[in-house]
Amino acid sequence: MAQEPSAEIAINRVPERGHYDRETINAIADAGLVAHVGTIRNGQPVVIPMFCVRHGDDLLLHGAPAAGVLRRAKGDDRSICVEMTLLDGLVLARSAFHHSMNYRSLVVVGVPEEVTEPAEKEEALEMFVERLVPGRQADLRPNTRKEIQGTSVFRLSLDQASAKVRSGDPVDDDEDYELDIWAGVLPMHMAIGQPVDDTRLNDGLEAPANVRAMVTDSD
Repeated sequence: MAQEPSAEIAINRVPERGHYDRETINAIADAGLVAHVGTIRNGQPVVIPMFCVRHGDDLLLHGAPAAGVLRRAKGDDRSICVEMTLLDGLVLARSAFHHSMNYRSLVVVGVPEEVTEPAEKEEALEMFVERLVPGRQADLRPNTRKEIQGTSVFRLSLDQASAKVRSGDPVDDDEDYELDIWAGVLPMHMAIGQPVDDTRLNDGLEAPANVRAMVTDSD
């Protein structure tokens, strides 16, 4: 039986689009690259985009130790809110009022925990690289101690998470279905283009197979 969501994460508007199962939540977290992290700074809300990766039942966030959002995560009020949205399509209806978007969104609230154990932190940093391009870490030089110390990693439990999903056709007023107005969905997806060489790349080097495998746009 699904656990009753807390007030902080419950979907109140169009609640039938709400999902609280771990499968849906994990799928959105795995598909996204950018999390918008909200904190309170001097009494005002602040939202910062951050690179993220899911590890088991946690969401990992990383940034410079001096980053304000990470400093505030160590303060007295350590609660944060993380949001991710994947846009799947533009929904064009027969009236302006019923135009919409197909999307998958995720909201997570909680108190983050800093990853400080050296081996665990090193593993987390490798996970960020592997999230970008699987197999990339093996092509790189090892991280230096300075680089590891110069990066903070936080984990946020997905226990307090909710997803909201909209899919399918536009929903028009009954009488509007008789109108001769085109309606439907314009699907959207992220495409990865052909690799562009660094201008200082050594002569004769080509993008490795794992990088070329990421390409989804043939143009």
